[in-house]
Amino acid sequence: MNTGRRPKTRIGSLLAALAITGASLLLGVPAHADEPTAGATPAAPKEAPRVDLVLDVSGSMTATDIQGKSRISVAQQSLNEVIDALPPETEFGIRTLGATYPGNDKNLGCQDTKQLFPVGKTNKVEAKTAVATLRPTGWTPMGLALRGAAQDLGKGETTRRVVLITDGEDTCTPPDPCDVARELASQGIHLVVDTLGLAHDDKTRQQLQCIANATGGSYTDVRTPQQLTDKVKQLVDRTNDTYTVAPVKTAGTDKCENAPVLAPGVYSDREKFSEHRVYKVPVKSGQELRASVSVSLDRAVNRDYGVLLQATSAAGQELVRGTDAGSSRTDVVSTGLRWSTDDSKGYVTASPSTSAKDKDKDKPDTTVCLVVSNSASPATGVQADPGMPLELTVDLTAASPSPEGAAMGLGRGWILLLTLTLAGLLFGLVFGWIARWRISVWREN
Repeated sequence: MNTGRRPKTRIGSLLAALAITGASLLLGVPAHADEPTAGATPAAPKEAPRVDLVLDVSGSMTATDIQGKSRISVAQQSLNEVIDALPPETEFGIRTLGATYPGNDKNLGCQDTKQLFPVGKTNKVEAKTAVATLRPTGWTPMGLALRGAAQDLGKGETTRRVVLITDGEDTCTPPDPCDVARELASQGIHLVVDTLGLAHDDKTRQQLQCIANATGGSYTDVRTPQQLTDKVKQLVDRTNDTYTVAPVKTAGTDKCENAPVLAPGVYSDREKFSEHRVYKVPVKSGQELRASVSVSLDRAVNRDYGVLLQATSAAGQELVRGTDAGSSRTDVVSTGLRWSTDDSKGYVTASPSTSAKDKDKDKPDTTVCLVVSNSASPATGVQADPGMPLELTVDLTAASPSPEGAAMGLGRGWILLLTLTLAGLLFGLVFGWIARWRISVWREN
């Protein structure tokens, strides 16, 4: 009996030793160059992300035309789910319009907007309780509510977001809500207004699209409760993803020679349908350019669209490209690229008199032209102006090994593959030897 147990003990010891050996081999693989340096401390964000949700509680919100449910109940249920899912760092608030005055005096009804829950760290129980008390009541002072939301959010260096949920056009003009949106955009306070429409008439749609377009936001035609919940969550998440850096406004041109010169950073622009926007980035020898672009489809577009980001030389030769495409199931298309001066293919050359030692030091900067193009087209009846919001990120880092030198981008992955192969071979040999040894012991017994 003891003889029968002894081989198992030895086998367990051998397998444990093999596991330790394999782990040591894997841990010996050098870290990727893009991994954070030990001890590095990420920069703290300047401000917390801030979102103010403006909810229409006017009398028309009693209509029961969203899968048999009233518009207000759908909005309340969606808000509860959004509040439950709020990230802890988000400062969130709620403002209402048409929630308190039930009378027919337009002068009074058109002043009816108030802060239901202040923008700040969210007590989720209190916020949901406040939402539950809402009953459709009065008028629709949309323009006044947008001004109030801007005050709720305050000013700062990073983007603030207003999410407007309504089922109809403004009934209190002036001020016209589209003019108010333009007014807020012109103040340079980094305010984006996204609009979600629960009704589907053309006038409401055009007004909400105008508000969103003026501030670089998006418009969504809501048809189901789940669509409303998902969209609001997406907008809150987008604020969390972008709040640490406020994009710098720039204006691309149609030619590289007169394009704006961009340093590393995040930039915003607008691009018309089927347009090309060009920007210039100086890249020094030994540097790698990394760029990405996102184009927001902030209005209805025809199916099958795409975005293209190209890096070209000043003479027009293409260096590298990135593409993305969609079929009307997303409101953003994004792509990116990488390019190093080591891959210049003769577009940058050193002087013949330069010594090999100083060759890299004396190389001139490479002027790389970034070209953003889109293949989107507006749906019938949709305005083409202004252009669609565009966000471009530019970064320059130390050049990493050329993708051409690492088949299909495996690069340093060959070390890992070789390590795994050797570990597998060693494991097979040891396991085979153990199996033969066990059989021999069994035969002897």
